Amino acid sequence: MINRILQHTLETKLFKGKALVILGPRQVGKTTLINELLNGSDYLFLNGDDSTVQTKLKDAKTFNLKQIIGRHKIVFIDEAQRIVNIGISSKIITDQFKDVQLIVSGSSALEINNKTQEPLTGRKLEYHLYPISWEEFEKHNGYLAAEQQLEHRLIFGMYPDVITNTSDEQQTLQQLTSSYLYKDMLSLTGIRKPDILERLLKALALQLGSEVSYNELANLLGIDKLTVMRYLDVLEKSFIIFQLNSFSRNQRNEIKNNRKIYFYDNGIRNMIINNLNPLDLRNDEGALWENFLIAERIKLQAYHQQYTNNYFWRTVQKQEIDFVEDRAGQLSAFEFKWNSKGKNKIPKSFIENYNAQAKTIDRENFREFVMM
Repeated sequence: MINRILQHTLETKLFKGKALVILGPRQVGKTTLINELLNGSDYLFLNGDDSTVQTKLKDAKTFNLKQIIGRHKIVFIDEAQRIVNIGISSKIITDQFKDVQLIVSGSSALEINNKTQEPLTGRKLEYHLYPISWEEFEKHNGYLAAEQQLEHRLIFGMYPDVITNTSDEQQTLQQLTSSYLYKDMLSLTGIRKPDILERLLKALALQLGSEVSYNELANLLGIDKLTVMRYLDVLEKSFIIFQLNSFSRNQRNEIKNNRKIYFYDNGIRNMIINNLNPLDLRNDEGALWENFLIAERIKLQAYHQQYTNNYFWRTVQKQEIDFVEDRAGQLSAFEFKWNSKGKNKIPKSFIENYNAQAKTIDRENFREFVMM
C-alpha cells in the first residue's frame, strides 16, 4: 500500500472535539486511508451506499444514534453524501457524544457541503484527498524507479488502481472515467443532459493549458453561459477539474478576467479524449507537463497546509507566465518547460513590478516544485 501524507495530519486531529471530513473523488483511496488510520481501533463503519444505513441515519434522533453507536468511540461514515440529512446527524453526534470521534468521507464537495456546511459550522475540520501525489509515489517506489516512470505517469495519471494495475491501465482508466464521470456524478448532481457534459469535458480536455471562455463554450455546446458555469462548478466540486484565474493588480495591460482549466489527473484527461499514446507520438506534451506540475503543486499545498492563492498571468501583448503563486503577499512565478534546454521566458516586467521570485521548472528540477 502507498502511504498517504494526509494520514499523519489526521492522526494529530483525532479526539480534538471536531468532526473530520475527508473529501475527494471516488477511487483515490479515502476508505483505505481511514481504515489504515484506524487500524487496530474498535470503530463503527457505516457505508452511505447501504440503503439500511441511509434509512437509519435519515431522521436519526439522539436516542436512535446512541443505539447505533453503542460503545464505539469512533464512527466512520463513508460516502456520506448519499445520506439525507447527514449534516444534522453529524451535528448531533459531534455535540451530544463528546467522547466519540466522527469521521465522514464523501466523493462530492458539492453534495456533502450542501448537507453538512451549516450544521457542522465550527464543528469540523475538512481535508481533501487527491490521486497519488508524486511525493507519495517516489517515497513508495524510490527515486530511480519513480523517475523511470515519469513519462508513463504523464499519460496514465496517478490514480491508485491505475498505478497498481500496470497490466490493465487502459481498462482501469476506462472504468474510472465511465463509472465515476458519467454515472456517479450524474446521479449525485441531477444533471439531465449527459451528452452535453461529455462534450464539455472533451472541449476542456482539448483546450488544456489554454484560456477558456464561458461564452465560447456556450456557443460550441449550444447552451447558455449560466448552464456552462453550473456544469463547470459541478465538475470542479466533484474533483475532476480546477480553475486558475488570471493575476492582475490593476496594471493597464494585464488580462484581468480570463481563466484556465486543468484536470486533477492526466490519465482521466487523456481517457476523455481517448488518447493514451506515448509522448513521442503526441503534440500535447507541453500541456500534459503543465497540467501534471500544477496538479502536483495543488496536492503539495493541500497536504502540507501551504496557504496560497494560485494564478496564471498574461498581458494584452501576450507576455505570459504559466503559474503564479501568492503566499502571504510574496509572489513566485514559474514557467514550465518539458525540454530542459528551453530558454527562460519569464518577463522581467513582472519580476520588477511585483518584486517576484522566478524559476523555470523542467525535467531536471521538477522534484523541488512538487515535493517537500
